[in-house]
Amino acid sequence: MSGAEHLRTLDDHALAATLAQEAGRVLVGLRARLVDEGVDGRTLKDEGDRQAHELLMSRLAEARPGDAVLSEESAGSHDVGGADRLGADRVWIVDPLDGTREFGEPPRADWAVHVALVGADGVPLAGAVALPGQGVVLSTSPPPPLPPTPPGRPRVIVSRSRPPAIATYLAEAIGGDLVPMGSAGAKAAAVVLGAADVYPHAGGQYEWDSCAPVAVALAAGVHASRLDGSPLRYNNPDPYLPDLLVCHPALADTVLAAVASFEG
Repeated sequence: MSGAEHLRTLDDHALAATLAQEAGRVLVGLRARLVDEGVDGRTLKDEGDRQAHELLMSRLAEARPGDAVLSEESAGSHDVGGADRLGADRVWIVDPLDGTREFGEPPRADWAVHVALVGADGVPLAGAVALPGQGVVLSTSPPPPLPPTPPGRPRVIVSRSRPPAIATYLAEAIGGDLVPMGSAGAKAAAVVLGAADVYPHAGGQYEWDSCAPVAVALAAGVHASRLDGSPLRYNNPDPYLPDLLVCHPALADTVLAAVASFEG
């Protein structure tokens, strides 16, 4: 059986996990080789983006030739994919390298690969987040177990490079502690894995930044929504999706109430 034939035998959950893991392996090997060659951080990031994107596009074309794809690295405009994508019943939304800044700063491990599938209603159907620097792949099937009850002082994730005011406000409002971290995928995964409890974002994102992490979080029973509590929907004409909340379900009501009183 050829590689393409094997991929076509996988269900959507397994395919997402397989592709995220394969892209992650490529990125780990590429990073090690280029660091040994002494390349600069910009080249490292650009090559990582390019090679992971090309791999995922090739594999998806082999495994699901009838599906549409929205990738950060093919985003030439806000209407990526045009009518083909918007009229499709199945759309793969991928971020070949989430956290290019962190990838370009070895040995940082808070970067990720996102692979997700959404249906015609924009709801995630399957997804996977690979954390190659940590040797972890999170999938929608089997999903990760719900993390333990949060500690007395919840851990609120804040961006290490562009900290949004909402995170600082939330930490104060709910009596929590700030935890700096890199990519969106690594942040959401930290909540899913129980290493943190609240990930609020209001600084601007695109669909590929959150689709796979949200798919995995929801499958694990973790709360994931817009900051106002409304559902996250994907494959919109404009893929800009500026805000996000991922948190332990035990904290969801408290966090949403605090967000509603935020005036930043």
